[in-house]
Amino acid sequence: MKVLDARLEKDLTKAKETIVPIELSLSRRALLIGAAQAVSAFALRRPVSAAETPPKMVVTRDPNCGCCRGWVTHMRKAGFPVEIVEVADVTPLKTRLGVPDSLMSCHTAEIGGYVVEGHVPAEAIKRLLIERPKVTGLAVAGMPVGSPGMQVPGQAPEDYDVVIFSASRQHVFARYRGLQQI
Repeated sequence: MKVLDARLEKDLTKAKETIVPIELSLSRRALLIGAAQAVSAFALRRPVSAAETPPKMVVTRDPNCGCCRGWVTHMRKAGFPVEIVEVADVTPLKTRLGVPDSLMSCHTAEIGGYVVEGHVPAEAIKRLLIERPKVTGLAVAGMPVGSPGMQVPGQAPEDYDVVIFSASRQHVFARYRGLQQI
C-alpha cells in the first residue's frame, strides 16, 4: 500500500509541474460579440411577439347581433383563432368578468387572461398581449361608427377611445378613427 501511495504522490507532483497557467485576454471585439450574443438570446426569449399566433379568443355574443359577426371577422382576419359562444343575455358574464357598466357594449371576449369588451381593434388587443399590463382588459364603449364590425358605407368613421380598465381604474389606452390609431 505504501508503494502505491508513493507512486500516486510522485504522479501528482509531476502533474502539478506540467500544468501551465493559461492567460485569457479579451479583446474589445470579442467582448462586443459576446455582449451582442447575450442581448440576442435575451430578445429571443420574449413571451409574446406580434409575429406569434395569438391565443384563442372566446367571444360571447347575442346570436341576433350582426355587428358582432363583423367584429369576429375582423379578429379572424387579424390572425386570432376565435370560438363563439351564443347566449341570449351576455350581461351576467360582463358583470362576473368585471366590465364596468359605463364600458359595456354588445359582445364580450376573453383572451390570454384579459377581457375585451365591444368593438376593440385587433391591433390594440395585440399590443395588450405584448405589453401584459396588470389590468382586467380593454373596452370600446357603445358602438362607434367605423370601429371594427361597425363600418357603415357612406358614413365617415367616428373617433373613439380604447379604454384600459381594472376594478379601480380606467384610462385611455389608444384613440382610433375607424381602424386607424390617431
